[in-house]
Amino acid sequence: MEINRPDVLAEVEAAFDRYEQALITNDVATLDLLFWNDPKTLRYGIAENLHGHNEIAAFRAERPAKGLMRTQVRPQVTTFGTDYAVANTMFTRDGMNGKIGRQSQTWVRTDDGWRIVAAHVSVIDDA
Repeated sequence: MEINRPDVLAEVEAAFDRYEQALITNDVATLDLLFWNDPKTLRYGIAENLHGHNEIAAFRAERPAKGLMRTQVRPQVTTFGTDYAVANTMFTRDGMNGKIGRQSQTWVRTDDGWRIVAAHVSVIDDA
């Protein structure tokens, strides 16, 4: 299996960057698009456990659209072959008071393009 094939890595990094831009600008339509539209999609957040695209979309629709700007710390994308990837980053934002966020995403190439099939967000004390 080829790890980080340059063309595949560039595709996933572009999708990951598109997700980040949509996140900080509260572009809910793009966020919904980038999650696989399937009941098996998961997103475990800081205070929520979302199962299925419908729950994820409902969460996005209700989330406050302020204080979304953040700074990524050590983002990393790794691709495996041509159809599977993981993306991870830590992040900070105003008001985190000595905490650091962590985000992981599993991306899969679908017939509709690269989609997140599982995601996790958590916050811990910044060591």
